[in-house]
Amino acid sequence: MRNDPGGSVPHGLCIGCGYASRYLKAGACAPGEVCIRAHSGRQIDRFLNAHRGEAEGYLADLFWERRAIAARYAPLIALDPLLDDPDEAVRRVIAQRLPEERLGRLRRDPDREVRIAVATRLPVEELAGMIDDPDYLVRATVARRLPHGQLKRLVNDPEREVRKAVAQRLPPFALALLADDAEPEVRAIVAARALPSLANRLLQDADWWVRLAALCRADLEQLPVLLDDPEAEIRRAAASRLEREN
Repeated sequence: MRNDPGGSVPHGLCIGCGYASRYLKAGACAPGEVCIRAHSGRQIDRFLNAHRGEAEGYLADLFWERRAIAARYAPLIALDPLLDDPDEAVRRVIAQRLPEERLGRLRRDPDREVRIAVATRLPVEELAGMIDDPDYLVRATVARRLPHGQLKRLVNDPEREVRKAVAQRLPPFALALLADDAEPEVRAIVAARALPSLANRLLQDADWWVRLAALCRADLEQLPVLLDDPEAEIRRAAASRLEREN
């Protein structure tokens, strides 16, 4: 559970605040609206957005939300100590801000959202190190960015969403690797992108929406058989394409 160990400031947030004399009368801060001492992320963010030069001084603050917001505005050179911050919200900000070449240490972060941010930004040549991530959403993110030549390593991933991401990116000549996938959603993506020879084969698929996707990619001479398909939508689509292209 996250707590603000600093507690509340007695007799008003401005008492004893070093910024009050500089900013309060000038309207550059306002308790309830723009305040670094508040327990409100909105107020803290407004303060540090307006006074970015102060952000670095709050990177070690006891309150996790103050550290996380400060990390949004502090100089990049000051952020490395927060790679090991105990709070995942802080590390998520770091994963979104650090230069790509400094993200390597966060590839094995215990927080999934941190690893997703890393997989989104890590240099492509380093993504292979995250192919075996235990979380499927991280692996799906990796699949959306991996070089084509490395996608085969995820063809047999146990999670459907990862294989769908692979099917969306494999070159058409390699889609046969997923043509017999157990999930019709994966096969439908394959059918919609397949070369005609593979699309012809998928016209025989047991699931009608796979056949429908293949119908648009198959050779025209393969379509007459679909005029007797048990699914009305397939029959209509086949008739429409035959009429349009004959």
